[in-house]
Amino acid sequence: MKNKFNLFKQLYQDNKFDTLLKEEGSVYWLKLRSISRKELMINFCQFANIDCTDIPGSTLFQHIYEKQPTEKLVDNFILEQYKRERSFRKQNETKLVSELYKLQALDWGGIYQNNLEKTIIDNYVKKIQDFELLNKKIENEIHLSMRGYVQSSWYNHWTSILIEDIFKDQQKVVPTVGLIKKVDFFIDNVPFDLKVTYFPEGYMSVKRKLAGMSSEIQTMKRFAKSEGMKFDTKQKDKALFTELMTRFRESTNNNVKSFYQKFCNERWSLVEQSIENNRELIQWLYEEQGERRFDAANRLFLVLIDKDSLEDSWKMKRNTELLSSAIGNYVNKFSSKNLQNLEVKFDWMDGKTYTATSDVIFVIKNN
Repeated sequence: MKNKFNLFKQLYQDNKFDTLLKEEGSVYWLKLRSISRKELMINFCQFANIDCTDIPGSTLFQHIYEKQPTEKLVDNFILEQYKRERSFRKQNETKLVSELYKLQALDWGGIYQNNLEKTIIDNYVKKIQDFELLNKKIENEIHLSMRGYVQSSWYNHWTSILIEDIFKDQQKVVPTVGLIKKVDFFIDNVPFDLKVTYFPEGYMSVKRKLAGMSSEIQTMKRFAKSEGMKFDTKQKDKALFTELMTRFRESTNNNVKSFYQKFCNERWSLVEQSIENNRELIQWLYEEQGERRFDAANRLFLVLIDKDSLEDSWKMKRNTELLSSAIGNYVNKFSSKNLQNLEVKFDWMDGKTYTATSDVIFVIKNN
């Protein structure tokens, strides 16, 4: 029994998720790991009548595993803990959703890859020598950036909890109650790490290149210049993209209206192709994950798409009615018997090829 525990632990740490899940009893081990926080494990010992007197916290997980409480008992404990936590959150859920709708723009304040310290050090600490100028920058720039960064982080945090709860409320789902890396819940006994995202800009660029098309911003700038439209060429591409999209959308000029409609149709055609060939998108998402957050765990991607405005897809994270319907439909149809269709292989920068079980749910808002 001890050797099996250590095997599971090693495979988990080595990102060999596919190998781990082929081992009998691995899901049971993962469920126990989800309650491996000391406080939860002590509560579980009381729940399961397991004597843990004088057992150090560092070995408590293994001690419980070797006592082999039934998986049904583990599930019941997890569900009981989750219901207690969930009932507390439910009391404030309606107000929380209302508060989330107060955010009018998702603006990270120019913070580089969500790294606040790096942005401040690189752009202010290391570049400015004049004390008065530094103070002006703090008042005029950093305060605004901080506001946008904190608001956006707040929005992402609470919408993520709302979305996870929608999954965890489903009858076929066993949640995790402790903070466990690589697993958010089990659907029909299959562990998944939930990743909520929008249609990726990088993947749109890949699809356009494969179709022999120039990038979106290049296409837009070229057309704007052909129409004699003046714009600030020094601003960053993201800001310019937002400006041109708004100007095209609001224009009464027939040429501009025609271009805008064609541009949107081309975008949507590429999105539809990606939905139809979703395994390619899943592979791309695995291969493009950040190096610091790399893992090869099973992932369930929830891709939010506003058909009329991809840039507004972030607003869908608070649309609990739309999300509940899409998530409920997916979970009800999910079966662990079809896992061979969900296998994905991907290459990583370490030169290795990894295998995982992964799927994607597309939630589309049609205006």
